[in-house]
Amino acid sequence: MLVFIRAHGAVRPRDLEAAGFNRMWLTRLERRGLIERVRRGLYVAVDAEWTEHHSFAEVARQAPGGVICLLSALSFHELTTQIPFEVWLAIDRKARVPKAMTPQVRVLRFSGVALTTGVEEHVIEGVPVRIYGPAKTVVDCFRYRNKIGFDVALEALRDCYRLRLATVDELWDCANRLRAGNVMRPYIESLL
Repeated sequence: MLVFIRAHGAVRPRDLEAAGFNRMWLTRLERRGLIERVRRGLYVAVDAEWTEHHSFAEVARQAPGGVICLLSALSFHELTTQIPFEVWLAIDRKARVPKAMTPQVRVLRFSGVALTTGVEEHVIEGVPVRIYGPAKTVVDCFRYRNKIGFDVALEALRDCYRLRLATVDELWDCANRLRAGNVMRPYIESLL
């Protein structure tokens, strides 16, 4: 069971039951000091090696339907100099917000095309984490420029183009799908 926990990073009791383990082993392993309870219903191995994106893995376990977005996605794709102190998470408009999440989380509500466009799945510490791709993240920065700052959106657009993480066509297509084409047109044209 300890091997399973190490392989999957952060685990919930229901993940262990689905794999055929008994929940009682969690208490025993915690008493022995082999695993640690990060928060109610979430356990990690004590000797686990954490990456810089460990908080993304924890949030993905607590909110499997959510998608890492905006400043958190920018930092994942290395498109900003900002270091967010909280994880930005997009969830469905009608979804329930998870209670008492351990890393501080800022929840945004997306719906329809805005929620499903540009989602990429990455594995962080054995946990599948859904994160918006570079083009979608840049467009979202322009859509939410009042929350994160216009300078951050411009920096993200320039870095995304300079590092070739997205083409102008991908940015333009994503902007039109999310109804941000008019806002982004002068800045995309300045790249050409």
